[in-house]
Amino acid sequence: MTVGRVANALRAEARATNERRLLVLAGEGAATRAAAADALDAVAIESRAVTYLGESEETPWERVPPARAGDLLGTTHGALVVDCHEACRPNALGRAVGAVDGGGLLVLCVPPLDSWADRRDGFDETLAVPPFDVSDVAGNFRCRLVELLRAHPGIAVVDVDDGSGEPTVERDGLTDPAPRVAPDPPAVPDDPAFPAAVYQRCRTDDQVTAVEALEALGEPGDAVVVEADRGRGKSSAAGLAAGALALNGRDVLVTAPQYRGAAEVFARAREVLVGADALAGDPDESDPTLLETAHGRVRFEKPTAAAELPDDPDAVVVDEAAALPVRLLERFLDAPAAAFATTVHGYEGAGRGFSVRFRDRLDDGDFDVTDVSMTDPIRYAAGDPVEVWAFRALLLDASPAVDSLVEGAGGGADATDPRGDSPSLAYRGPEAADLLADEHLLREVFGLLVAAHYRTEPSDLARLLDAPNVTVRALTYRGHVVSVALLAREGDLPADLRAHMYEGGRVRGNMIPDVLTSQLRDEDAGVPEGVRVLRIATHHAVRSCGLGSRLLSEIRGEFADDVDWLGTGYGATPELLAFWRANGYSTVHLSTTRNDASGEYSAVMLAPTSDAGRALADRHSRWFLDRVAAMLSDPLDDVDPDVVRAALCSVDATPELGLTEWEWRLLAGMTGGAGIFDTSPRPLRRLTVAYLVDAGPPGEEPLTPRQERLLVRKALQGHSWDAVAEELDFHSTGQCMRTLGEATRPLLSRFGGPKVAAELERFE
Repeated sequence: MTVGRVANALRAEARATNERRLLVLAGEGAATRAAAADALDAVAIESRAVTYLGESEETPWERVPPARAGDLLGTTHGALVVDCHEACRPNALGRAVGAVDGGGLLVLCVPPLDSWADRRDGFDETLAVPPFDVSDVAGNFRCRLVELLRAHPGIAVVDVDDGSGEPTVERDGLTDPAPRVAPDPPAVPDDPAFPAAVYQRCRTDDQVTAVEALEALGEPGDAVVVEADRGRGKSSAAGLAAGALALNGRDVLVTAPQYRGAAEVFARAREVLVGADALAGDPDESDPTLLETAHGRVRFEKPTAAAELPDDPDAVVVDEAAALPVRLLERFLDAPAAAFATTVHGYEGAGRGFSVRFRDRLDDGDFDVTDVSMTDPIRYAAGDPVEVWAFRALLLDASPAVDSLVEGAGGGADATDPRGDSPSLAYRGPEAADLLADEHLLREVFGLLVAAHYRTEPSDLARLLDAPNVTVRALTYRGHVVSVALLAREGDLPADLRAHMYEGGRVRGNMIPDVLTSQLRDEDAGVPEGVRVLRIATHHAVRSCGLGSRLLSEIRGEFADDVDWLGTGYGATPELLAFWRANGYSTVHLSTTRNDASGEYSAVMLAPTSDAGRALADRHSRWFLDRVAAMLSDPLDDVDPDVVRAALCSVDATPELGLTEWEWRLLAGMTGGAGIFDTSPRPLRRLTVAYLVDAGPPGEEPLTPRQERLLVRKALQGHSWDAVAEELDFHSTGQCMRTLGEATRPLLSRFGGPKVAAELERFE
């Protein structure tokens, strides 16, 4: 059978069922690309209608480089060719699968299947972080991928150059499904607030339901949450609603992690406005991120900017909300009305941070919340075999264990099996082979990482299975994963790599040595070896029961004699800083720019486990204290004061005050009223840092949190008196100044000594 006949049979079945089919062409690169061209010619798909995702520039089709696979988001294609010869990139594969329309073909050009797992490609090179090289990378992800390509329905496998001169059909991919009956078109709801023409653009009953729910955004006080798998039309529903709201004179602010993720929202909003002849200006020349009518508009802002609610929008639409951190999402609760559309399963992020932590705060807030779940696919029929394969191959639908199976683990570190006396919590370090052999364990491990962290994606699955510097550690309860950590070896770098890093070069996979070397000018930071906690997650049903701390304790016990330090880096929040501090980690750095994904300033923390690790942590702790006051008055002048309090409280070092006798007299003078502060801010800045780092002796009365925030905002960050008074709810600027003076006195009592005590007596 020729490749063309295989493709024809697949395409005919795909079109008859409105499903997709997958054609795998195995062999050397040029041969598979030629076979792909033959296959698509045979099914009469014109070259200009085909998109090629790959590195080869010798192609008759429109080419999208793998690095720009995100451009496929929101697009649909009748046929898409994915070339995996130069690199098999899991994220790119996930994006490609979602971009093929019902009745279409996804064509994979791959090396010979029997040897594919043993080859090393461009993606493997990204996993080979120093001091490892590409020969140390395993091929477990592709081994599993090949197994699933050979097992799932709807997938044809053709060996295009087996040496015989003719292609060999290993599988024809046909499923012989029963004929499908076309569904009835969705009906317009009774008495809709939006024009009937908006509903007539809906393609499923689910979409009608979602748009009808989104009518609530026309008035303040309502929030709508729309959850769906990819391809269900949630972004389209949001776009139809946004266009209808603009027709009604509303100002709709749309945000998403990147504009391309919201492109479908704007495409459908534009349809509504153009159809109603309401779009201001020339529709062909308008800004794609701004749609305006005579009285309303739909506009886009990046998440961190949108969270400021610029120009006071009437409603906010957050697309792919699960890809944003909880702390950023919370800021949209100040909007008059808001919609949160999010993917349930998908590489964009299906973080439990949204579905549990943020939803709790949304439900406890002032909004009346409406939930909408969309299950009917729009681009292809339900039960599409290519979607089923992709979900399993990339673990897009991986999830933690069912709550009832793990709730007993909340009994703490010594949780026992209710059926006996033996402890049922176990510390495990499964190797890649263990995960491959136990699909149940793999899905729970990866599902917990996906559910708890907004940045986990298919490439992390390959990293977990293949990267030589990455390991996983877990706590299990009666065989189910309740807490998991992804760990990476860093450091132990040779002199030439350390010099390269010091001189501005990037070294993959060594985040902490890189920051300490390139940004903080410590060329020896890459000498000690450490283990960085890339991700840590605890099952939501047993969160706050000490299991994350128990897991970190087990990790320390295992690695303490083998490495010099344990470390972590993450978007800093007061709660996370307190968690890591409680587990023995100390702050050595705060980034000076916000992370685009988290919206937070990142903290780097270390827990030394050897003399070399202690020396590294000690010098960076001292350097951090030497520079933190200057950072807080300039690049970090907008960081949350509670983050500053928690970060400084987490430093293992004693600040050098270095104050002159005159500066102590200035500080004593501030206690009668803070006007003197403006004449010389330096002494109080240094004293504030010393106080926040040093918790003081037991029993000593600390400052109140409000007083500490006042010290951070005024003494460290240099905000104006008026701004500080307003933020901290003082009745007047004068009261704010007097409170700062009152807060200075206990600091002087703690740090000033007898001479300062005598000076203070003069103000009694």
